[in-house]
Amino acid sequence: VQVVESGGGLVQPGGSLRLSCAASGFTFSSYAMSWYRQAPGKERGWVARISSSGIITNYADSVKGRFTISRDNAKKTVYLQMNSLKPEDTAVYYCNAHFQSAYSYDYWGQGTQVTVSS
Repeated sequence: VQVVESGGGLVQPGGSLRLSCAASGFTFSSYAMSWYRQAPGKERGWVARISSSGIITNYADSVKGRFTISRDNAKKTVYLQMNSLKPEDTAVYYCNAHFQSAYSYDYWGQGTQVTVSS
C-alpha cells in the first residue's frame, strides 16, 4: 500500500497550490479520501473529505469556499485545490484513505509541506 502526496511548496498570501495524492495497493474507488494538516506545535486537523464516488464533499469551516477536493478514480488520485491561501494555512498536509465495513482501514501518506509567506 502506498499513499504519496505531492505539490506542496512556498507560496505568497493570496496565491494558489494544488496538492495531489497518488494511491496504490488497495481498491482506491472503495475508499473515502481526506486531507488533514498539521501546523507546528498543533495537532493534526481534518481539512476536507470526498466520498468514494466523488459525489459528496465536506470541508472544515476554515477552508470552505477556498479549497476544493476532487478525485479521479481511474488515476487513483485525489487532489486539493487551494486558493486564496493565508499564512495560517501553513502546515504539513496529509492524505488519508478510509474504508469502513465490519473493520476500519486507514492509510496515510508521509505529508507534503505547504508554506504561505511573503
